[in-house]
Amino acid sequence: MMNSVRASESGLKLVDQARRQKRWNKTAVAWYTSAFTSKATLNRFWGRQSIRTDTFMAICSAVGLDWEKVVEPDEIEIDQMELTALSTTALAGIGHLDWGGAPEPRSFYGRMQELNTLQEWILQDNCCLVALLGMGGIGKTTLAVKLAHLLQDKFEFVIWRSLRNAPPLEEVLADMIQFLSVQQETNLPSSVDGKILRLIQYLQTARCLLVLDNTESILESGSRTGGYREGYAGYGELLRTIGETSHNSCLVMTSREAPQDLTLLEGEALPVRCFPLKGLPETHGQEIFKEKGNFIGDDTQWMTLIERYAGNPLALKMVACAVRDFFDSNIAQFLDFLKEGSFIFDDIRDLLDRHFQRLTSTEKELMYWLAINREPISLEELQEDFVCYLCATDILEAVGSLQRRSLIEKTSTGFTQQPVVMEYMINRLIEQIPEEIISQNIAIFRTHSLIKASAPDYVRDAQVCLILEPIIEKLLSSFGSTKQLENHLLEILSMLRAPTPGVKKSTLQMGYVSGNTINLLTQLQIDLNGYDFSGLTVWQANLQGLTLHNVNFAGCDLAGSVFTETLGNMLSAAFSPDGRMLAICDTDFQIRLWHVQTGKLLVICEGHTNWVRSVAFSGDGKTLASGSADHTVKLWQVSDGRCLQTCTGHTDEVFSVAFNPQGNTLISGSSDQTVRLWDADTAECLNTFTGHTGCVRSVAFSTNGKTLASGSDDHTVKLWDASTGSWVRTCTGHTSGVRSVAFSTDGKTLASGSNDHTVRLWDARTGSCVSTHTGHSSGVYSVAFSTDGKTLATGSGDHTVRLWDYHTGICLKTLHGHTNQIFSVAFSPQGNTLVCVSLDQTVRLWDWGTGQCLKTWQGSTDWVFPVAFSPDGKTLASGSNDNTVRLWDYHSDRCISILHGHTAHVCSVAFSSDGKTVASSSRDETIRLWDIKTGECLKILHGHTDWIYSVTFSGDGKTLASGSADQTVRLWDQRTGHCVSTLEGHTNQIWSVAFSSDGKTLASSNTDQTVRLWDVSTGECLKTLQGHGNRVKSVAFSPKDTILASCSTDETVRLWDLSTGQCSKLLRGHNNWVFSVAFSPDGNTIASGSHDQTVKVWDVSTGECRHTCIGHTHLVSSVAFSGDGQIIASGSQDQTVRLWDTKTGKCLKILRAPRLYEAMNITGVTGLTEAQKATLKQLGAIA
Repeated sequence: MMNSVRASESGLKLVDQARRQKRWNKTAVAWYTSAFTSKATLNRFWGRQSIRTDTFMAICSAVGLDWEKVVEPDEIEIDQMELTALSTTALAGIGHLDWGGAPEPRSFYGRMQELNTLQEWILQDNCCLVALLGMGGIGKTTLAVKLAHLLQDKFEFVIWRSLRNAPPLEEVLADMIQFLSVQQETNLPSSVDGKILRLIQYLQTARCLLVLDNTESILESGSRTGGYREGYAGYGELLRTIGETSHNSCLVMTSREAPQDLTLLEGEALPVRCFPLKGLPETHGQEIFKEKGNFIGDDTQWMTLIERYAGNPLALKMVACAVRDFFDSNIAQFLDFLKEGSFIFDDIRDLLDRHFQRLTSTEKELMYWLAINREPISLEELQEDFVCYLCATDILEAVGSLQRRSLIEKTSTGFTQQPVVMEYMINRLIEQIPEEIISQNIAIFRTHSLIKASAPDYVRDAQVCLILEPIIEKLLSSFGSTKQLENHLLEILSMLRAPTPGVKKSTLQMGYVSGNTINLLTQLQIDLNGYDFSGLTVWQANLQGLTLHNVNFAGCDLAGSVFTETLGNMLSAAFSPDGRMLAICDTDFQIRLWHVQTGKLLVICEGHTNWVRSVAFSGDGKTLASGSADHTVKLWQVSDGRCLQTCTGHTDEVFSVAFNPQGNTLISGSSDQTVRLWDADTAECLNTFTGHTGCVRSVAFSTNGKTLASGSDDHTVKLWDASTGSWVRTCTGHTSGVRSVAFSTDGKTLASGSNDHTVRLWDARTGSCVSTHTGHSSGVYSVAFSTDGKTLATGSGDHTVRLWDYHTGICLKTLHGHTNQIFSVAFSPQGNTLVCVSLDQTVRLWDWGTGQCLKTWQGSTDWVFPVAFSPDGKTLASGSNDNTVRLWDYHSDRCISILHGHTAHVCSVAFSSDGKTVASSSRDETIRLWDIKTGECLKILHGHTDWIYSVTFSGDGKTLASGSADQTVRLWDQRTGHCVSTLEGHTNQIWSVAFSSDGKTLASSNTDQTVRLWDVSTGECLKTLQGHGNRVKSVAFSPKDTILASCSTDETVRLWDLSTGQCSKLLRGHNNWVFSVAFSPDGNTIASGSHDQTVKVWDVSTGECRHTCIGHTHLVSSVAFSGDGQIIASGSQDQTVRLWDTKTGKCLKILRAPRLYEAMNITGVTGLTEAQKATLKQLGAIA
């Protein structure tokens, strides 16, 4: 690797242009300081002299340029790992501190000797691992915070992570690697060992200080000292590797006990050392008391008191409160009181035991709730947790009492406990709950929820790991088997229903018993199908993703419980101006409004007849606008979901809508290549902006409402005068379609995201490109500025969200978690949260500052995409967006097999000619070959780099063809699974492929509105068929290979004469997109399936429509003929397969996989909104 490089002449010209756009002179102070270099080095750079590679990269990055475009070409031999390492070093000075929730430095008493020793170990002795060990409350975290702040200037990177919630090691490693690579590395090794080695590489490249606080949380409690919890042994490997490998960095960890691996590595003269932290001496212990007030006592009494509590800072705080409140601040009186009992302080838990016994019942309840919630919580939220109503005054009194005793702490976001206190309360819970369940003497099990379904995702995960699982472990050891425990839990539910002498039934039922019981049963992985919970209070049950067939919730109070949503492919999201509501639109033609804090679905807006692509709130939050593929813009009343106005005029899909700041006008961008301005009150079109030569994907108003921007498939961003409709300027530079535009909060800058994988920032006044952000590995579909204007969020087809420092262009953080393309990102008006919607059927709400996922709305819609008959006509295959292929015996209406393996939607299925194999293609970029009899996956074919929309076998079954969104057609050897040929020529995604009956010709259809015919043997494109006015979704050869049928989103079916390549017939009749076309075996009939929810049967010779098959309630995505041609099968997004009589057009039967909540009884339930009930019914519930 080159240690130094120099600029090329052409590269300097690029740099000169870039620095002029930033209005910098050649040696601008802002330039060399942002690049962490000097004026002299910048002069050497301009003189084309060699400078350090990392400095060279930083200089280029500061003006928004890729250094590889600037460097002399013969000096660029650097591999990817070295490149990332150099980037890390070059940018280390920017945002290199990640305190990750570390507590603010508090009052610090003494410990100077300890600090000096630790600094000496780390800075002079170059220790690579230092463990601060000591009892709870001794001050390990406080000391570690102080140490890290003192050392931060000695390290290039500082990362603090708390293990209090026992995060999986993989999450911690991924988080650290991304931070140390300055968010450049996102394609991480799949194994834990691989991630550890990658982390070590960064620790060797840069000097890093890592801090892992509360390490005892991942250690096993009980007699096995230093052992790891089940599933956490990988942390031991991390410690061993850091301790045994040579590097320039240091890991500081705090723990109440030493992990097993540490004892083998540590030593006084070794680079791994343990520091046992002792209590404070008398002098510094007195300082703690002075913070609580003035106390009476002589030197001997002070010494006796502080020694009695081992100098433990937390214990001394608690004792100080007790001496002040109960002994008039007189230490002698307190010591006399202690002599009367036999209390011995060996551990903080001894003192906590005594304190807990003196608490009132309300204070005890509150202590349990603070421990369960795990994160700071407001008084209002605490009040909602209590089973019995507690007035605000009582809550305040209890909180004040606990605060005075130093049992709880107040933060900027609410009240919480120190880790040692929280662990103490959780341990009490883990001991108490099993005893209550075994004895059926219910107390805390009724008044407290063991997990909160409505809690942030990461908190709920911690509650399961640290509360629910240990309780189950204790219960199983008592009952001996899962079945016996299940029966016992059911007895408790029966007890709730049975009358108890002298106790009202409602008193027993009210509380968390039923919700806790359900959460225990689901954690035990017990199938709840058929369970009867009717009439019970089911609070805080986490029912997301569960199959609940025939479960009876009739008459239940379901407040706080969480169910799966009916979320399909979501396309856009928007926060209301007050941040309380979230609007999501999707391909189900609906808009859903959620309450952000509770996660409750409030309203469903229905009325569009095609995909809803965009939503936007008016400035007052009372009106919502939506743009749809049905060519309309609708305005909705937020309070009740009523449609107020429909704006008509666009002649194609509407992709984007936006209100002006005043809320009286609205703009929309469309596939008809125009932008329209509408009166929000009357729905009148005020102006039409023309000039784009491609689909307008995104529109946005400037903050003053005077300018609007539009981004288009023509690769440009255009700026327009909102009042006159005149074109102002065009921003050019993107090399592919522009998917999203957004103005900064000050209106001076415009951001755009593009299919070319880049984000560009433009000067809104001049239209010049200020900087280009690279890092995404797929198209950037959404951009959004934070409310303070400092941060830019981008959502991409690479499944990630990136957060950028708007001013420097540095990627601050990469959010992972989604498993499919991210179509929309939006900041909350408060600026602390970010919402992302994805094709993985989830909506995720993030705390973007910490990178933690707060809430996930999980969807379930088992749309049927492809259908295919086996050659013998006995079996029907269907593919779904639940990632499975189903095989049906359609004569008996029975699903005979479900093929699992794909990790994304199944787009296509096809049978081999011998009927022994079925092929499936998926959005997971793979093709799978399945054995029909056994259901075994025989082969997985890799090669495509994007979604695979279509797969088909040749007539002899030897060759398989596939068409993909990566713009290629591939031919595969079915026997070996090898790709034998790649056909290129299409300029956009390929929707369908079909072999001629002799296997010599292949047809493919494309978004570019064409059909191509290929010679299979040579790969040559024989012919291009043109005529459709929009995407061509499906193609099919007639049995005699004389005619090709194609269908399109232009709402037509075309028949092509293959001898001439001319369109011989144009079949009109559908009033929406046509997705699928198929020939009957005799070639006399064609079937077509459409977005208009119908199947049409056509006469090939006349082009007349014989029948329109009506019955589906959603778009029809595929059609297929049976081998004898008597039956047509259709698959639909209404989650059904329908079989139709070809001759009469009548529906013969309906095949449907059981929905998630099939026959779940919700009659008379409370605690759910009407919109939530409607959602459950869509998933199969009955009422």
